[in-house]
Amino acid sequence: MRFAIALALTLFASPAAAWQEGAGYLELADRLDRPDDGYCLDVAGSGDWVDFSMPLNAHNCKRPGFYADEAVTFASPGPIRFPAYEGCVTAVGLNGRSLPGAAVMLRPCADTIDESRAPFIATSLQTFEHREDGRIELTGAGVCLTVGSESATTFSPDHRWRTLALARCEGAVPERSVWKRFSPEP
Repeated sequence: MRFAIALALTLFASPAAAWQEGAGYLELADRLDRPDDGYCLDVAGSGDWVDFSMPLNAHNCKRPGFYADEAVTFASPGPIRFPAYEGCVTAVGLNGRSLPGAAVMLRPCADTIDESRAPFIATSLQTFEHREDGRIELTGAGVCLTVGSESATTFSPDHRWRTLALARCEGAVPERSVWKRFSPEP
């Protein structure tokens, strides 16, 4: 709960330009059932109703505009940061390791906290590599960010979402596991 409150306070205290600087979207290369806007890495909810207790998902990319709940910075290999929330994409795992099928969550960045006080937040669970084949691998783990095979509407019938989990990179369907960077217009 303290993490959610801290993230919310950070969002409201940060000027819009600060989180936008150097940020962009991670978009699935294949637009699947969203030919006009595709799917982007996304935090559950939007605006004042963001839920950090939920796993990250793939949501249709929000266009036009630039939205905090899809804006990331990513220098591969390294953490995928959501700068508006000062959080990092974190693979769910134990002892610094994750498995296929694990969800990814937004958690405090390991390089900003004392890992001994947060045992489930480890650098090894937050370091990703954008591979030459376009997949985003949890570095050295052989598992990649992959969206689910089905989509559903959100609160608006105009928007859709898909699950996001780690899958074995070599067995992951390319249409659901190849990502590209996208810079939306602010």
